[in-house]
Amino acid sequence: MHGILLIPVKSLAHAKQRLASVLSQPQRSQLAEAMLREVMLAATGVIDRIDVALVTGDIRAQHLATEFGFGVIADTRNESETAAIEMATAWCEGRGYDTTIVVPGDIPLITSGELHRVLDAGPAEGAVFVPAYDRRGSNCILRRPASIIPLRFGNDSFLPHCEAMRQTGKQLVILEMHGIGLDIDNPQELDLLVQRDGDTNAQRLLRSWGFGAGDGPWEAVG
Repeated sequence: MHGILLIPVKSLAHAKQRLASVLSQPQRSQLAEAMLREVMLAATGVIDRIDVALVTGDIRAQHLATEFGFGVIADTRNESETAAIEMATAWCEGRGYDTTIVVPGDIPLITSGELHRVLDAGPAEGAVFVPAYDRRGSNCILRRPASIIPLRFGNDSFLPHCEAMRQTGKQLVILEMHGIGLDIDNPQELDLLVQRDGDTNAQRLLRSWGFGAGDGPWEAVG
């Protein structure tokens, strides 16, 4: 297998606008970077098996990639996660990668062990999907070959991705995972994150800001 793990990142400075009702812009940026670091830390646990690259045009994210020793696939258009991964997939195929894994930068409970499970489950030809906890989004996708289906990200991407795979006739493996399954997009998911066991940077940040200390409702601070 010649595979690569892709982590798309838009603007860390303007991340997570849907959390604006409960977090200030500096807090959202700080949280976005903390979550991305957790994802990158998990990725370091599989670098003996696959390459890792951030797909981004964000300078801060590029510096983080350098810090971790990961590659960067420059997203000069910065349009959407879907467009970024479409561009990156073509880049990967042009360099001989037969397998791509895509994970977002906002799944702070991800572990290296989960990524190893995804790799171990990969069929000779087909895909592995890890859905979001609500089975709406697609929080991890392994594709072999790298462009067996196009990816279309959004709140309800999981079922369309499953249907696209069904039409290929190739094997699809669906794995439910505690860590990868929780992505952080709305205030309710912030509460889920702080309620989970763990002591990640993202969880410590939220607890230091008062999340988990009561029932809310939360208002933006700062």
